[in-house]
Amino acid sequence: VGSVLASYGWYMLLAAVAVYLLVQKVSRSLAARPSARSGAAEAAEEPDVVVRRQEALAAARLRMQEELNAQAERYKEKQRQLEEERRRQKIAMWESMQEGKSYKGNLKLNQQEVEAGASASAVPKSKPNKKPLRGGGYNPLSGEGGGTCSWRPGRRGPSAGG
Repeated sequence: VGSVLASYGWYMLLAAVAVYLLVQKVSRSLAARPSARSGAAEAAEEPDVVVRRQEALAAARLRMQEELNAQAERYKEKQRQLEEERRRQKIAMWESMQEGKSYKGNLKLNQQEVEAGASASAVPKSKPNKKPLRGGGYNPLSGEGGGTCSWRPGRRGPSAGG
């Protein structure tokens, strides 16, 4: 017995600690289960509460589905209107091309009319004319068109120390 204990003693001690911890964990989980069972038993005892909860859930789902359907219908109607407007613009472009007029100018006028109709419901915003921040020839990689700030490398050669 002494030789077995001497050669495998640490292994037996670690196994005993592991079994003890396992038993503690299992007992905690078993202690937590009856409370969950009591909640399930209460729900099973009152089926009318469960039925009311399911009916409320079904009503909420139905309401959400109706809202989703209404949103989808509004989106489809909006898409139909946009498609109709595009079709009218294409017809107008085709007619102006047949007459020999510039269709681009006509298209811009039509778009302005559409925007004016859309902006009639919204508040028009006036933007002040601002000058651009940089000139058109500014390219930071070329070193041209920058401002007064420019970097130049120092002189080559040894320093002029004394």
